[in-house]
Amino acid sequence: MDFAAQADVTRETFWTISPVGEAVFYGLAVIASLVFLYGVYERFARYARGGEDPFDRLSDLPGRTVRAAKVVFSNEKQFKRDRFAGVMHAFIMWGFLTLLIGTTILAIDIDVWRRLTGSSFFVGDFYRSYSFVMDFMGLAFVVGVGMALWRRYGVRHPRLWGKHTGFEDAAFVWTLFLLGVGGYVLEGIRIVGTDFPDFETVSFVGYFVALAFETAGMGQGLAQTLYWVGWWSHALLALAFVAAVPYAKPLHMLTSFANVVTADEKAGTRLPAVPADTPPDEIGYVSEDDFSWKAMLDMDACTKCGRCTDACPAKASGRNLDPRDVILDLKTYRESVDAGGDSVDIVADGGTSVVDAESMESCMACMACMDACPVDIEHLTHFTEMNRRLTETGQQQEPVQEAMMNIFQNGNAFGDPQRKRPDWTDDLDFEVPDAREEPVEFLWYVGDYPSYDERNRAVARSLARIFEEAGVSYGILYEDEGHDGNDVRRVGEEGLYEMLVEDNVAAMADCEFDKIVCTDPHSYNTFKNEYPEMDDSFDYPVYHYTQLVERLVGDDRLGLAGDELAAQTVTYHDPCHLGRYNGEYEAPREVIRATGVELAEMPRNRDQSFCCGGGGGGLWMDHDEESKPSEERLREALDDTAGGVERFVVACPMCATMYEDGRKTGDYEDDIDVVDIAELVVEALDAKTAAATEAGTDTTPASAD
Repeated sequence: MDFAAQADVTRETFWTISPVGEAVFYGLAVIASLVFLYGVYERFARYARGGEDPFDRLSDLPGRTVRAAKVVFSNEKQFKRDRFAGVMHAFIMWGFLTLLIGTTILAIDIDVWRRLTGSSFFVGDFYRSYSFVMDFMGLAFVVGVGMALWRRYGVRHPRLWGKHTGFEDAAFVWTLFLLGVGGYVLEGIRIVGTDFPDFETVSFVGYFVALAFETAGMGQGLAQTLYWVGWWSHALLALAFVAAVPYAKPLHMLTSFANVVTADEKAGTRLPAVPADTPPDEIGYVSEDDFSWKAMLDMDACTKCGRCTDACPAKASGRNLDPRDVILDLKTYRESVDAGGDSVDIVADGGTSVVDAESMESCMACMACMDACPVDIEHLTHFTEMNRRLTETGQQQEPVQEAMMNIFQNGNAFGDPQRKRPDWTDDLDFEVPDAREEPVEFLWYVGDYPSYDERNRAVARSLARIFEEAGVSYGILYEDEGHDGNDVRRVGEEGLYEMLVEDNVAAMADCEFDKIVCTDPHSYNTFKNEYPEMDDSFDYPVYHYTQLVERLVGDDRLGLAGDELAAQTVTYHDPCHLGRYNGEYEAPREVIRATGVELAEMPRNRDQSFCCGGGGGGLWMDHDEESKPSEERLREALDDTAGGVERFVVACPMCATMYEDGRKTGDYEDDIDVVDIAELVVEALDAKTAAATEAGTDTTPASAD
């Protein structure tokens, strides 16, 4: 094809628009761009005035950017938990980016290439390819926006409507819809007005619209008139949208990516320390001046999607907590103060505070909100800062204050003497090694509930028996063991937490061991992720007991055949601190299967597990709720899980406590049993022994060597 023929395959960009009109458009574009740039500058200048963040958010910036690009451009977090929303957002995002890139290419051709070379690349095969891609991706964009409109206004998805839903939400989605559909309307009118050039069939959507217009009686003259009106309407709407980006909901298109880039991959699993020189009256969120730049970025990144709301077990239980509203309440307050509004308490028990104390007390620190958030908002960090404020002002619930006093005075939440901590060992027919007196491979941190709570003492005894039968080199601290502090920190008692860290680190330093194994996932989390932040000398490998038992099973050190409990059907509850916090999902399941039981998964499993309600101090608090989280979880196991579940398996002492309580309050005592994985393994060992005794065979497991 010769150049002249190629040059005919294109379209006039400013068709029907006069030179004066072009000049006006460019002038308005400059104004819109300046308004946009000023808004972005002002927004980031506000971040610069915020407080420093405790963690380094900008280290390895190239690596962070690559990770963020993967997360954002793959839409992986949008697809998680909600496939419809994933498809919707992927269509909108990729359609919008394609249209933006296409507009940029056109601007480069008109304003740069043509001025430098005197010719255009916007012709021939390039034009055909460009038109097809733009039509195809534009259609995806319109479909995606249509899905958003349907979900918001058709089915009225509950999570999209809340106290912060307003005009900007409707304006955002309808503007996108008008821009997408308006582009096709303009394209159809132009094709009619230029008498249907053959090459325009590649613009298959616009060509279809043009045929519809022609069928409706539109001629070339009318098309030219309507195109001028439509072009200016479309251009003004687009320029207004660009100018509004930094000032309204479209801002999330910038802040969301920045928030993912600067995210802390250990957010929630470790919490920021309180600087040593901070006066008590300045601990936590006292005023808007205490928001770090990252905290403000969190607030601005929120898209009001409500995924955290849907995932929150406290919200589902009828408690006074909506994670989205808390973040947006803080944002609204900050913007109000920036605009000259009055300052009030950030959090308090009643009154005119931004956030009510009851909301923070309702949080279970399960991190479901953070796991569900597609833009890496770190809810738990904000919640902890507010809990610290409540603690410093004496506004925590009385049972929490009593538990903190018990831990301070006696080293445990029960208030029992420390000398009774090892009493659970009395009923064993062997002596549990003392790690203070002999070197061991594993220092076993037993924890409060397995030490003092009668129900969970059975778990400790079961685990001790497993270690003995497998020939594990282990020992405990006896009465020198103190509370681990994980939930102490999450209810806001940072000073007490630091004291516990110091005491436990000192006790362990007097022992000779290689690794730590924990009964409780809460202990496992804080030893693994937080103690090293507090004390550089604490650099031991840390394991949850299911990880160690999985290895013992794999090495055949328990001698299980894998069919000992074959007649049972069980389900397993993923503890938040083992699963969502630390990504361990398979070790517990491997151990469960090794006993021979049939494992039936609940609909909400692994990272979507529903919290028992005990985390974040929930064990110590009283709540007025419609249905306890533990009751809802047991109902799910019985009613929504295939296979006729007989037993509810846990791997956390707090979970065992909460679910035993839920069995009683939910009237499930005759329907299902709660059993810890360690207890299940011991049952399998007993079944193996009984079967071997009956058959007269040797039951000795493989040697530890």
